[in-house]
Amino acid sequence: MINKIHNENCLDTMARMEDNFIDLTLTSPPYDNLRTYRGYSFDFESIAKELYRITKDGGVLVWVVGDATIKGSETGTSFKQALYFKEIGFNLHDTMIYDKGYAPNTQNNRYNNCFEYMFVFSKGKPKTHNLLREPRTTKGNRKSTIRLKNGDTKIEERSLNTDRVLRNIWHIDNGYNRTTKDIYAYKHPAMFPEQLANNHIISWTNERDLIFDCFIGSGTTAKMALKNNRDFIGSEISKEYCEIAEQRIKNEL
Repeated sequence: MINKIHNENCLDTMARMEDNFIDLTLTSPPYDNLRTYRGYSFDFESIAKELYRITKDGGVLVWVVGDATIKGSETGTSFKQALYFKEIGFNLHDTMIYDKGYAPNTQNNRYNNCFEYMFVFSKGKPKTHNLLREPRTTKGNRKSTIRLKNGDTKIEERSLNTDRVLRNIWHIDNGYNRTTKDIYAYKHPAMFPEQLANNHIISWTNERDLIFDCFIGSGTTAKMALKNNRDFIGSEISKEYCEIAEQRIKNEL
């Protein structure tokens, strides 16, 4: 079943997996008014429990999700899902933001929404963390104010490294010919960028680790797993989307 996209409900795919099998799950589920996706239902709680079972100790789940606005109110479904993952045993290792760089729907009474959450859950302490780094804009020595436990402050001077760990808000441009150069893949309506998948795969896995995407859609997770010398398993209930994903990975196998 490894390095294959399975045209079926992800619960059926996971049912064939042993306990503690997957190093990283990287996925973006349908949500809110999209929860019936092309006529298919989305049983979140059953999927969450199976994801916990198949994740290795020290493994990671990255859940990329947003909230719809219905009758003037954001649903908060993303937070409900995050709390449920914690309830069944996952640690909420990091709450990250994916800044898409544009707002698809302009609003007239609220600020334009241009982000989704990237909840990073772990089963225990993450066993792998190859954190990406970026150059510092400030170099040399820097003074900073430190607040002590008793409420007092002190000034501390320290020497800065030339680079630093990336912050947990990632600006990754999204849109036609930016999400991917695979033009035929835009038949899928909700791809996340290849760069997003690439960064998480590098961050939470090592070569030959096994990555799962339970809603693999157009195949972005599979493509970037193969490009980074990782193995993958994908589930996708839509035959049309499976065909797109198969085309994207055929040159990587």
